[in-house]
Amino acid sequence: MAKAILYDATKCTACRGCQAACKQWNDLEADETKNTGSYENPPDLSPRTWLKMKFNEVENDNGLAWLFTRRACMHCTEAGCVKVCPTKAVYHHDLGFVAYNKEICSGCGYCVDACPFNVPRLDGSRLTGKAKMDKCLFCIDRVTNGLEPACVKTCPPGALAFGEREEMVDAADLRISKLGEQGIEAQLYGRKDLDGLHVMYVLANPAADHALPAKPEVSPSVTLWQDILQPVGYAAIGVVGAGLLLNYMVARARMVKEKEGK
Repeated sequence: MAKAILYDATKCTACRGCQAACKQWNDLEADETKNTGSYENPPDLSPRTWLKMKFNEVENDNGLAWLFTRRACMHCTEAGCVKVCPTKAVYHHDLGFVAYNKEICSGCGYCVDACPFNVPRLDGSRLTGKAKMDKCLFCIDRVTNGLEPACVKTCPPGALAFGEREEMVDAADLRISKLGEQGIEAQLYGRKDLDGLHVMYVLANPAADHALPAKPEVSPSVTLWQDILQPVGYAAIGVVGAGLLLNYMVARARMVKEKEGK
């Protein structure tokens, strides 16, 4: 059965316990931080920061609202990163999330370009041929052994939940209903987006206020490359190969004929 993480932005206190737990469990080095006038640090995701809490200030009827957004791999069912990966280093696990085998990553960076959430990060330059991608692995070593992801386990206010995807959808709908009774209109982000995300959000503000795409889509260029240009390229290689083989056979036959004529 497919697993999923449910993040409830209405419960989150931005304590960043999830951020610290991700670093600790995955043995990730700290990124350099600096004071930018916000508690948000480090400034962005990186090969060493797979999960970070993003702070957004938005205006509403009550003035300003401070929104907290979980930034990490969304583990899409229709995942552009999986589709474009030439070495199949990025793939779908049987439990539904997007897994990654760093050992066979070519560092091409196609996954970076294909992600509508701007999540994967390259360590090194693609020009060197030695770059490697990094992102959230859904705590595959924990989940496949019956444990919760580290971020979920450590969340003090219970803003993160983990379980079967259908159960997480039901839990989100129940939460949205309760918020509605309080006069708060909320939505479940990721219910059907990209054929269903395996990290879903309960949001009481529009997705744009959380710096999320309202309708995340895989870039058409990804489909163009994988479905049209790449097959055409393979076909062209096949035609060239066949032409070279035919040329060799004709040349070989001519040589044999010349030898027999002597």
